[in-house]
Amino acid sequence: MVLKGRTRTKVLRGARDERQHEAMAVNKPNSIEKALEILLAFTPYNQEMGTGEISGKLGLHKATASRILNTLEQKGFLQRNPETRKFSLGPAAADVGRAYSNGLSANLVHLAKPYLDALRSRLGETVVLEILTGAGTVMAYVAEGPQRVRIAGTVGDRLPVHAAAGSKAVLAYSPPEMVEKFLQEGMARLTPNTITDPAVFLGQLAQVRSRGYSLDREEIDVGINAVGAPVFDHTGEAIAAVVVAGPAQRITGKRDSQVVARVRSTAQEISRRLGYHGGGKG
Repeated sequence: MVLKGRTRTKVLRGARDERQHEAMAVNKPNSIEKALEILLAFTPYNQEMGTGEISGKLGLHKATASRILNTLEQKGFLQRNPETRKFSLGPAAADVGRAYSNGLSANLVHLAKPYLDALRSRLGETVVLEILTGAGTVMAYVAEGPQRVRIAGTVGDRLPVHAAAGSKAVLAYSPPEMVEKFLQEGMARLTPNTITDPAVFLGQLAQVRSRGYSLDREEIDVGINAVGAPVFDHTGEAIAAVVVAGPAQRITGKRDSQVVARVRSTAQEISRRLGYHGGGKG
């Protein structure tokens, strides 16, 4: 059938209008997207906002914003100040945040493993993830280099806090009372290079903060050096360290060395995965 004149024009116009309507439907945010935009509007400081402020900030009709806000309040994702009648994030939002953070912390090794394996492959040296707990430094993961080097212990073993590069990287950004607690437990001499003077050790931690990485210069094993960099969680707390260990002649610890640069960048990548957005640490 051949359409002529006005009939053909109407058909073409109808098809065009239908395509425009479909495009608008695709680009127009749905209720879920609007609700998520509202929740994100409270980040990062969770400042109180009223319905008018939110609708203006997001370009939503006030009635639409009010309806979504009421739903989010009913579900606990928002709460309303009874005096100002303004909204802020509620307990359900906090629960989601805690679940996210707990999952990251509980699965730190799983999250960090690809980065640690990549670092091992790039440098050809042994890479360790050290976690500082209340009882000391734990080797949580070891990615052996092509040429296995003797390091103190295996996964699950503890390392001396005053000598391990990982613990130094973490303690440098820890509260003074935590550092003091470990120092009170003693500083045994493991090699001729082990630091046993608390004042010298505190000086080392200050150096870590200034340069962004830590060193173990044959302090645990003669002939073995290590370089460490801190891993921070979303709160800015140092919770672990990426460490590369190897023969002293290869792991020099020089600031401009590839090992130092790669260790620091890997620790920073893992920190970002944990939700850390700081710029002055690590």
